[in-house]
Amino acid sequence: MNGNYLIPANSKKSRLLFGLFTWFDLAMFGCGVGLTLIFLMFIPLDSTLVTILVLAPGLITGFMVMPVPNYHNVLTFLQELINFYRERRQFEWEGWCMRRGTNKR
Repeated sequence: MNGNYLIPANSKKSRLLFGLFTWFDLAMFGCGVGLTLIFLMFIPLDSTLVTILVLAPGLITGFMVMPVPNYHNVLTFLQELINFYRERRQFEWEGWCMRRGTNKR
C-alpha cells in the first residue's frame, strides 16, 4: 500500500469488555450497583428523598461509565477536564523565530 497504514476506527474496542468497558469501569459500576442493592434491602423507602439517595450510587456510577463521543466515557471526560485545568496552561514558544533564549521578530 505504498507505505501507508490503514488502522480500523474500532481497533481499540477489541481490547474493551463488551466493546465498551474497561475492568475498572465494570468494577466501579458493580460496586455502585452492589451498594444500591444493599441499601434497598436494609433501608425502608418511606419518602422520595430517601429513594433517590438509595438509588444514587447505582445511578451515578452508571452515568460515569456511559459512553460519550470523542472520549471513552464520562469518567474519562471528567479526568481530562480536571487535568486541563490543573496543568500548566502557559505555553513556551519554540518556533522558527526563537533563537538562544531571545525572541527575534
